[in-house]
Order: sequence, then structure tokens, then C-alpha cells
Amino acid sequence: MKNILLLLGPNLNMVGIREKGIYGTDTAESINNEIIAFAETKGFNCDIYQSNHEGGIIDKIHDALGKYDGAIINAGALTHYSYALRDAISSVNIPFVEVHMSNIHAREEFRHTSVIAPVCVGQIAGFGKNSYKLAVSAFEGMI
Repeated sequence: MKNILLLLGPNLNMVGIREKGIYGTDTAESINNEIIAFAETKGFNCDIYQSNHEGGIIDKIHDALGKYDGAIINAGALTHYSYALRDAISSVNIPFVEVHMSNIHAREEFRHTSVIAPVCVGQIAGFGKNSYKLAVSAFEGMI
């Protein structure tokens, strides 16, 4: 069975509590459990890591080398300005899929640019919690 890692950035532990009109009412824990179960149906083991700290996410990306066949990342606001996160993704030789629950291109202008997109194999945005499932499915046949 292939191993994938889902990385969640700042404030994504507050899904279901914050901005329910954008992120929905399902809790972060319930979404995570749903993603793990969905990944298993696709033949993947899925570990999930969330941090509100950029350095913690970077350390987890570095640790992914040799442990995971692919990674999904919702970097939250770090998506739009963290060159350190971009460099970390490009330093490991595993495919990353960038994910956003909301359609970042239909929101505030500062959210329209992703500095991590150029080092990811693709981007999925705007499908709520199903964005994660689409990313898991993207790994079928890729890894």
C-alpha cells in the first residue's frame, strides 16, 4: 500500500468553527477521519499533520522524504507568501498536490497567487472537503 501525507497549515484546525460560510460546518477532525477512510478505499495509507507554525510544516515536509510516496498540502495563508515552504517542497523528490477548500481565485486578490503552485503537480480548489478526496484520487496511477 502506498503512503500519502496530508499537510494542513495555519488555522485549518478551526474548520467547522471559523467562517462556516466558506469552510462549512464539518469539524477538522471529522473531515480528517473521512479523508483517511476515503484514502483506504483507494489503496493508500494517509497520515495527516496540521500545524499553525511554518517551521513545523517545513520539518514535516523534510521528514516525508523516503516515508511517503506523495503529499497533499493545504498551506492556508502560507500558500500566498511562504517561499520557505516552496523551497521545502522542491527539496524533496515526491509529488505534491496543492489543495484549497474554497476557490482561492474567487476570493480576495491576495489569495489569487500561490507561490507553491510551481513546485506542485497540480492544484485543486473550491470543492470544500471534497477537494481533499479529489487530491487523493489524483494519486491513483501517479504513485
